[in-house]
Amino acid sequence: MVGRREGCQNGWPILKRIIRLPLLSRRHVLGIGVGALGSLALRPALSADPGAEAHGLSAFGDLKYPADFQHLDYVNPAAPKGGMFSLIPSVRAYNQSFFTFDSLNAYILKGEGAQGMDMTFAPLMARAGDEPDAMYGLVAKSVRISADKLTYQFTLRPEARFYDGSKLTAQDAAFSLTALKEKGHPLIVAQLRDMVKAEAVDEATLVVAFAPNRARDVPLYVASLPIFSKAYYATRPFEESTLDTPLGSGPYKVGKFEANRFIEFERVKDWWAADLPVNRGSYNFDTIRYEFYRDRDVAFEGFTAKSYLYREEFTARIWATRYDFPAVKDGRVKRETLPDETPSGGQGWFINIRRDKFKDQRVREALINAFDFEWTNKTVMYGAYARTSSPFQNSDMVASGPPSPEELKLLEPFRGQVPDEVFGEPFVPPVSDGSGHDRTLLRKAQQLLNDAGMVVKDNKRFLPNGEPFKVEFLLDEQSFLPHHASLIQNLGLLGVDASPRLIDAVQYRARVEAFDFDITTERLGMSATPGDSLRPYFTSQAAASKGSHNLAGVASPAIDALVEKAIGAQSRADLTVACRALDRVFRAGRYWIPQWYRATHPVAYWDEFNHPAKPPRYAQGTGAPENWWHAATRIEQAK
Repeated sequence: MVGRREGCQNGWPILKRIIRLPLLSRRHVLGIGVGALGSLALRPALSADPGAEAHGLSAFGDLKYPADFQHLDYVNPAAPKGGMFSLIPSVRAYNQSFFTFDSLNAYILKGEGAQGMDMTFAPLMARAGDEPDAMYGLVAKSVRISADKLTYQFTLRPEARFYDGSKLTAQDAAFSLTALKEKGHPLIVAQLRDMVKAEAVDEATLVVAFAPNRARDVPLYVASLPIFSKAYYATRPFEESTLDTPLGSGPYKVGKFEANRFIEFERVKDWWAADLPVNRGSYNFDTIRYEFYRDRDVAFEGFTAKSYLYREEFTARIWATRYDFPAVKDGRVKRETLPDETPSGGQGWFINIRRDKFKDQRVREALINAFDFEWTNKTVMYGAYARTSSPFQNSDMVASGPPSPEELKLLEPFRGQVPDEVFGEPFVPPVSDGSGHDRTLLRKAQQLLNDAGMVVKDNKRFLPNGEPFKVEFLLDEQSFLPHHASLIQNLGLLGVDASPRLIDAVQYRARVEAFDFDITTERLGMSATPGDSLRPYFTSQAAASKGSHNLAGVASPAIDALVEKAIGAQSRADLTVACRALDRVFRAGRYWIPQWYRATHPVAYWDEFNHPAKPPRYAQGTGAPENWWHAATRIEQAK
């Protein structure tokens, strides 16, 4: 998933039902170590008897909620239904954009998918936000798992229906999984690699077979994917980018929309799954509306004019200086800073090492030394952020100190193939003097470039082949330009011809997916239990796959092997060790210029809503709009 970049702070998240990445969000990615689970009262998900029915799934077989639970602990089961919730996108997945849309097919590569389409489909199981990775029955009421854990048999609920009243069957589920594996977005295809096949035994029974040594979290991913109508696509190509409204079965259906401007979703009043335990207290608004803006400042003005009602603020400058308009002063707009206990992820400028000029690690480290985070944070971001050092930031999976004996066991086979520093303290970005032009760091950067054979002539830096050293920073948000200014200026002092390139969102996505850039900003987002989702970020295969999140082009046998170790981990302790080892090797490669993060959600909203006391620990975002509700009673009393 991907979260919104914070130009500000981070990035944006991915479809909220998807529990493992490719999440790109404005802020997300927290790793969970063994100690983080101490507060959860967990029970086995599966019976000791192989093939016994289970009401839920988790990566390591533990669940918080019993089979007869009535609702999730963090929702208000008595929340009233009604009202409208409107917002701008802060989470995207697959082909979605934060700024526009031209398609209602959000699960393929073509087109710009509309935000919110995940709400129109029901998956086999739904995520519990107060557990690291647990899922409970939605379309599927139960699951049986074979002794070798390679066959999952889902029993579907007989009451499951599509909007036209037709029955949702195992044939629909098998069709959907097969179509996504063969024709879905490349990120979906990659994550379904270990799903061998999905077959319907009868209307109520779906059997999914997995490959030997399958990734630990593939069954969870399968259970989270949307279920489409097989009959609907019998006369339509699945891989078509289209504005035709698909036939769904979720809590909301597509309402009014205008491509590139807004889209509304209408609550299904007689939704078949409304009273299931995983849904009680959720999906409370009659209408959810997404507004699209191409510029953050314009979007903020839209909020002050009440063009939309809820805003999570990703721009530190705006949060610090512009929430003084009349509606804030008289209490019609509320401001809150909600806790974010999820992984914050890794945001940075990713350096495209597919290009020859960036292949030398010394060059990449010079670029890191040229960025003065302390000055940028103080001057541009009002001191709101902390420095990112790891793609597993804000989690137990961040490496620190010398490797533990368990980490060394994984790393030793690669001694001599990876930098020696992997076996010592992990790389941490340098701390500047905050002047914006730290001379000590610039001298180090200059020496690194000289050592890499990049000479200076007439104040211009040249590559070893005699060509000028030019660096283009690709971006799609004007408000992010100030964050580039100091870095570009410092590169100029080093003789590097650096410049920003601002392009529209559609062109930006096309170029990034084709790896047609020098350097660009992105936010890595992972689940609390990363598994197969690591592949699109780090592996050699992903480096060569269009549309993957391996923007830097990392192709390291050591990293490939450590990814497999993480995927194959049999316990949270083993997963944490493998991710720490992976973290050391990735950071040693200098593949990115780390940026910043913040472990809170600054939100503002017009005083028309209520919400639970705090977001569930492992859920992405603030729980809005899923678990919020319209404060109609309070408003009526005020009248």
